[in-house]
Amino acid sequence: MTIRIETDRVTAMYGKFTAVKGVSLKFPTNRVHALIGPSGCGKSTFLRTLNRMHEMSPGGWITGQVLLDGQDIYAPEVNAMQLRRRVGMVFQKPTPFPTMSIFDNVAAGVRVNGRRSRRDLSHIVERSLRQAVLWDEVKDGLNRSALALSGGQQQRLCIARTLAPEPEVLLLDEPTASLDPQGTQRIEELLFELRNNFTIVIVTHNLHQAARVSDTTTFFYLGTMVEHGPTKELFTTPGNDQTEAYITGRFG
Repeated sequence: MTIRIETDRVTAMYGKFTAVKGVSLKFPTNRVHALIGPSGCGKSTFLRTLNRMHEMSPGGWITGQVLLDGQDIYAPEVNAMQLRRRVGMVFQKPTPFPTMSIFDNVAAGVRVNGRRSRRDLSHIVERSLRQAVLWDEVKDGLNRSALALSGGQQQRLCIARTLAPEPEVLLLDEPTASLDPQGTQRIEELLFELRNNFTIVIVTHNLHQAARVSDTTTFFYLGTMVEHGPTKELFTTPGNDQTEAYITGRFG
């Protein structure tokens, strides 16, 4: 699979949140890309422009281009709903559908695209739960409420639901912020598996997490992209004084 997200001079606003200005980045395939920076610096705003999720909020807008395999995702002919099937997103807090079973939660995104046989759905649900490393924990209780799962399991369920339509890109907005250390570890281990098949962009406030899981890191500050590069280089020999100050804990 060849998948490349490239942004060109993106300026965006998401509701009341910090605008990002003139960001140009490339996200190669089968890598984990971390976005770091203090609260309110524009990380999540930028992340949402990558699948037009910011349009769901009043006041969301963007100028510039976001290219997915060379096609501008903001071109008039691009259907936003279909785009979000290719570029899935998982949010900070687990968001399982409370009235649905574990099975129906995972199948929900597939059913939106039309009727599928129970056999097909069962195959997709099992594949997605296995990809999210949750199958063995829930396979004997797929008809249980999703709310019966622990917080970490619920977040992996949300990842499975996002994977079910077979996206090419996975966006994660602080996916472990509300989890305990054990749940955080499971999600981080999962990322190493998922990057074999997906391009992943993750927003995180946890610098140690960014260092552990990502191949490249981008530092944002006050709506500006300050520095981008291989994670090891950015954390050990940053090229910008602001980046060094943030990484060493002098602010943020």
